[in-house]
Amino acid sequence: MKRFLLSLALLFTAGMATAFAQKPAAEPQVTPYYPAPPPELAPKTDQGMPVDNLTSPLAQDQAKITRTAIDSDAEAQLFATADHIVWGRYAKVKGEKPGSVTVTKGGVWTVKGRIDSTAPGADGDYASIDGVIEKIAANNITIRGEVAFRVAKIQNGVACKVAGALHFRRSGKSHIWRLTEGENPCDGSRELFDLVYEKPATEKPAEKKPTPRRG
Repeated sequence: MKRFLLSLALLFTAGMATAFAQKPAAEPQVTPYYPAPPPELAPKTDQGMPVDNLTSPLAQDQAKITRTAIDSDAEAQLFATADHIVWGRYAKVKGEKPGSVTVTKGGVWTVKGRIDSTAPGADGDYASIDGVIEKIAANNITIRGEVAFRVAKIQNGVACKVAGALHFRRSGKSHIWRLTEGENPCDGSRELFDLVYEKPATEKPAEKKPTPRRG
């Protein structure tokens, strides 16, 4: 029995020695196409749209306006006389003067103007408007364009702009159209940007003194 067990032990030892003596498996051969060759035909892709001749969305919106819609002739006549810009940021500063604005009538009405602040410390601050008038209705003017606010202490003096559809509203019998989108996009402050028709001052006729009667 002991001889039988000894024989099994010798066979097991011999088998293990043979297994360790075997060469390791060869590594896969590296080729330019490893791990897989390229397909014979690459998949086709759709060609993208060319990126040249791109235009601004604002310019496209303006191009669509072929005629100013006038729903109120009375409002149109009144707004055509607007000639001043008042900027609320500096309106109460002593000596501050209004800016000028021009409304041009035609198939498509346009509006353009600017106010430069002369307030102490303004340092070149201004507000401006440039656009086309899309619609004129009672107490409401819709302008497609841009209003810019340049304030030296905001955004390092870079103009902050409100663009797109701009709505100006007038109340009662006033001659003031105020921009409803009047918040400065850079600091959120209300700019109170107004287009104004300022009636020219009229001199009162001098009172005639009664002629004394001769006795």
